[in-house]
Amino acid sequence: MYGSYDDNAAPGRGRPLAVRIAAATTAVGLSVLTGGTAAAGSGPTGPAPVVTRAGLDPALVAGRGAAVDFIEQEAENARTTGTVIGPDRTAYTLPGEASGRRAVRLAPGQYVEFTLPAAANAITVRYSIPDSPDGVGITAPLDVTVGHGRARTMTLTSQYAWLYNQYPFTNDPDAGLLHPDWWITECSCVPASTTPAPTITTPFRPHHFYDEQRLLLGRAHPAGEVVRLTAPAASNAAWTVIDLLDSQLVGPPHLAPRAVNVVAFGADPSGRRDSADALDRAISFARRTHRTVYLPPGTYQVNRHIVVDDVTIEGAGSWYTVLKGREVTLDTPAADGSVHTGVGLYGRDASVGGSSDVHLSGFAIEGDVRERVDTDQVNAIGGAFNHSTIDGLYLHHTKVGMWFDGPMTDLRVSNTLIADQIADGLNFHTGVTHSRVSQTFVRNTGDDGLAMWSEKTGNAHNTFDHNTVQSPVLANGIALYGGTDNTVSNNLVADPVREGSAIQVGSRFGAEPFTGGLWITDNTTVRAGGHELNWNIGLGAIWFYALDRSIDADIEVAGDAFLDNTYNAIMLVSDWPVKDKYSITGIHFRDIRVDGTGTSVVSARAAGSASFADVEARNVGAVGVNNCGSFHFTPAGSEFSLADLGGNDGGWLAPWLLPNTITCDDRPPVVPPPAPSAW
Repeated sequence: MYGSYDDNAAPGRGRPLAVRIAAATTAVGLSVLTGGTAAAGSGPTGPAPVVTRAGLDPALVAGRGAAVDFIEQEAENARTTGTVIGPDRTAYTLPGEASGRRAVRLAPGQYVEFTLPAAANAITVRYSIPDSPDGVGITAPLDVTVGHGRARTMTLTSQYAWLYNQYPFTNDPDAGLLHPDWWITECSCVPASTTPAPTITTPFRPHHFYDEQRLLLGRAHPAGEVVRLTAPAASNAAWTVIDLLDSQLVGPPHLAPRAVNVVAFGADPSGRRDSADALDRAISFARRTHRTVYLPPGTYQVNRHIVVDDVTIEGAGSWYTVLKGREVTLDTPAADGSVHTGVGLYGRDASVGGSSDVHLSGFAIEGDVRERVDTDQVNAIGGAFNHSTIDGLYLHHTKVGMWFDGPMTDLRVSNTLIADQIADGLNFHTGVTHSRVSQTFVRNTGDDGLAMWSEKTGNAHNTFDHNTVQSPVLANGIALYGGTDNTVSNNLVADPVREGSAIQVGSRFGAEPFTGGLWITDNTTVRAGGHELNWNIGLGAIWFYALDRSIDADIEVAGDAFLDNTYNAIMLVSDWPVKDKYSITGIHFRDIRVDGTGTSVVSARAAGSASFADVEARNVGAVGVNNCGSFHFTPAGSEFSLADLGGNDGGWLAPWLLPNTITCDDRPPVVPPPAPSAW
């Protein structure tokens, strides 16, 4: 993470951002991929760069999130001939899904340009272009120039973006309601049961607008050079929206001369021929000889699962080695219900013990998933992995980046990027224990970014630590559904869009109960606590939801910061049909900072209790505690009580609110808070 230290990081990654920029700027004779050097002043210099993390000054989120190798610059802070769109946190809008809730729209012929804050030989562009009328998507050019270099063209696509309608969504912009028997906010009715039938305009609920694309620049460019992104005058796209640019200095390819080289077994690094069988042969040989499998630089076509067990597979680095495949329709559905298959590395099924001692590192997986089919196993990584590690991968355009079906134990995931998924980023599902995800960056998922789901069998003793989750289009940045003694710590979560928020603790989806402890410590959320469309209310940046059962474990929320909350910082809620059956108790909030709420610090819409110590809040838009309890409004007060353990500064927890004064405003007006600042 920028501005903090990581003693275990790779060279250059453990230093604060300012030190890294200075070192990169003054470096002499920097080696580059083409064997040349980066000459200072080799191209035009631009205005001073504005470096951000999650759209904020990095100092505001220091120590939180993943220690990534790239530097983020938001397009709205760059020089442009286009138009800044936003800010807007409304679902189904381009700025609403943008990082920082703003972006730049380019008409053909317009550009946006970024000044490199440090030497770089690679960029990632997050963008959106229009869909095609039939929902298949289009491609369109984007010209890239760096300094005085020649222009090169990226071919952008909307084939993996633009979903419509109700869950599980469709690619057809003209489709009628998928569930006319569901209540919808657009008419505040159930369309199938309403006379006269409401008019539903199409496209209905467009979303998932953005994609990203990576580009190696061929040589290193020094700090101060300008990267210009231009929508060509002859572009077929009516507009091109640029959200942000990530720049980085990618090291040379990793070599493993003594490993089992997949090319020797017939794998094709050009990507023209299918390499799945060759990979199987190389893996089998490596297991017999107790050697590592090596994937040299190249793109390898793989259109099915590769099952791995007791093997180490290393690539040349995620910028150099790519496993890429197309989604394949199965002749008959698989036993697990899949109707498609595609590229993915899978452990053995948990029913046969899963896989063990698998170690994957240094490559990318590029899928071809364009629709959500929940029964499909078309994930980049899947199955069950015991005593295994996954490090340094880039996972893109699959259904889920990593979906693990336990029981399984002792998995370590680290230093991985997961982007542009149709559903979750990563899910520990069913009986995952003693496992850890750290230093992993997740952006633009179609469901929870990181999740622990204790369906049927509880997850236990797992940790999500020092991860970054940005712009989950649906659901939550980090979600916990049941489990025992799990930890969520030092994470950064920003810009959840709808039907969820930054962090959720939920008794839902048939999960086993929360038991033992749950520790949610030293996390930062940014621009969370958004609008829940189905309930038509605002959520909290962190929210506790009792739907299937009560939540009564020992839960500690400590050291967290909730910044620029659209509605509330904290919410505790039970669903209306079970509000008199289930409660939320045993939540302890300590050493919390809340900087800006559109409404309240705490919104209580359930029976139960919580304690608060050293919770500081400022720029609060409504009453500090919006206490509705379970909505009975008896003379005894709310069914939810608050205990003040001292040190709660900012006036938000006034004595008259305690312990259970009813202050219920079902839908209070929103007062947008000022931007966060240093405390």
